[in-house]
Amino acid sequence: MNQSFKELIKHKFPDLSRGQKKVAEFLVNFMEKGSLYTAGQIGKEAGVSETTVIRLAYALGLNGFSDLQELMRKEWLSSTESKEAASKPAAEEKKPFNEWLSPVDEKELSQAVDALIKSDQVYIAGFRESHTAAYWLYYKMNQLRNHVLLSFPTGFLLETLCNLTSASAVVVFSLPRYTKEALEVAQQAKKQGAKVIAITDRRLSPVGQIADITLLAGTTEHILSLLALSQIVISSMQKRDEKTAGKRLEYLEKLYAEQGIFLE
Repeated sequence: MNQSFKELIKHKFPDLSRGQKKVAEFLVNFMEKGSLYTAGQIGKEAGVSETTVIRLAYALGLNGFSDLQELMRKEWLSSTESKEAASKPAAEEKKPFNEWLSPVDEKELSQAVDALIKSDQVYIAGFRESHTAAYWLYYKMNQLRNHVLLSFPTGFLLETLCNLTSASAVVVFSLPRYTKEALEVAQQAKKQGAKVIAITDRRLSPVGQIADITLLAGTTEHILSLLALSQIVISSMQKRDEKTAGKRLEYLEKLYAEQGIFLE
């Protein structure tokens, strides 16, 4: 099987029963427990029967619970090794924001940063409450690269989305209560082949289910969690593409000075 455990769950999730979805979300969020617990223990933690856990394995196209657990175990061990190999600067960058964040997957953060640097354009979508964070990310990213676009607080223009290509990246903010606009932007971007990066609270949220990359934000303070995660993305972009970002920032500082934008 070529699909990873998380990819398999994401692909099959819409077709699962309510109980199977509860198990799937538990296993995605607590892969270590899923790798070590028995089917009965997992069922107890997820609030379903042991039979439901076993049925999930078959619903995913596997031969049984042991195959499901082996798939999880491999991915969990791989993820653990990746986290241990993560750079110290990245960990230090996240330290002030940990109280607002869910654990950030270093591999997916790296993939997101790579896509945001290399894409021909970046479209950032955030609606209603999430628009505050979307605007902040839009403003800061414009300091690092060109061709960055932003949705409106309550909607978007199809005329803008139609310019997306397979070389584009789309960032979609989506926290409860989930908006239909966020899902529609993600769906349209996928149709046009763009890479979709979800910043959301659950890997299997409506937008998370179809995103190529999912970055998890905490849920206690919505705006703070989104801003904290956005800051990590911006800092990582600046470090990864220091030469290009530095030149752009230097030119902007010159323009700021010429226009007298800032008092000091």
